[in-house]
Amino acid sequence: MYTKTAALHARCALAAAAVACALLTGIAVADQGNVMVGIPVSGQGLDLNDPAGARELYQRLNYAAYVACTRANRAGLAPSPDPRGCTEKALATAVLSAHLPLLTQAYLAKHTVREALANGFELPAQMASK
Repeated sequence: MYTKTAALHARCALAAAAVACALLTGIAVADQGNVMVGIPVSGQGLDLNDPAGARELYQRLNYAAYVACTRANRAGLAPSPDPRGCTEKALATAVLSAHLPLLTQAYLAKHTVREALANGFELPAQMASK
């Protein structure tokens, strides 16, 4: 019974990561306006219930956000005018949409409280006051 529950939780976490990956986008500028660039990121092979697996997924999402906002200039697209801001927004959006506590912890380990709040994270009152 316990192994079925653990496997179900792992599948749900992997599905949530897949949703986050699908939502990871950066903004590129084209002649007619803004274009959303999406890069799929796989959580396959990672145990997202383990802090090391969550940190690895965070690194993958961070790299994909960087690529989407800087080097995703295929088909005549120019990079974002604010690559750092674009990367941070895309990364935060992906982490938030995954709804994985360990992935959120990995994000918070690399960002300040101010950055997290600016990117839409809701933090406990005692943490937000620091």
